[in-house]
Amino acid sequence: MSTPASETLPASARVGREEDRVFLLVVDETEELGAAIRYACIRARRTGGRLALLYAYDLELDFQHFVSVGRLMEQEARAEAETIIKRHALDITRESGRVPEIFVRKGNRREELFKLVKEHPEISVLVLGSAPGAKPGPLVEAVTGKYAGKIGIPVTVVPGDLTPAEIDRFSR
Repeated sequence: MSTPASETLPASARVGREEDRVFLLVVDETEELGAAIRYACIRARRTGGRLALLYAYDLELDFQHFVSVGRLMEQEARAEAETIIKRHALDITRESGRVPEIFVRKGNRREELFKLVKEHPEISVLVLGSAPGAKPGPLVEAVTGKYAGKIGIPVTVVPGDLTPAEIDRFSR
C-alpha cells in the first residue's frame, strides 16, 4: 500500500490544503456558539478539515491569606471548563465525524486565543458566533476592531441567529 502524496510532503508544503485546515472554535456558554459549531462542522466535513476547541477560564482571585481556598476554586473552575468543553466535543464529534482537539487554558480568553494560534500554526481558521444585536460579543469585537488583522489567520463570523437551514446554505 502506498503513502498518499500529501503525507510525504513536508508540513510547509501542505499548508493551505483543504484537508489540512483546522477550524478553531472558542467555547463559551453563549447561544451563538451553536451557529458557529454547526458552520465549522459542516466546513470541516466538506473539506476534510479538523476542528479544535478552546475554553479559557479566568479567575480573579485575591486570596493571599487563603491559598488553599484559591487552589480549590481554581480546581473547580478547571473541572467545570473541562466538563463544558467535553460536552461540546461530543456534539462536534457526532456532527463532524471527527474528534476535535481540545485546549483548556487559564487566563484571559482573548489573550489565550492569540497565544494558542501563535503556538499552533496548524490552526488555520477561527470561527466565532456573533450575538444578535448591537454588541456581537467581546471576541468578535476584538478581532474585527482593535485587534483586527493581528491574529494572523482568517476569521469567519457566523451570525448567531441563523437557522440551521441558513447555516447549511452559507457553509457551502
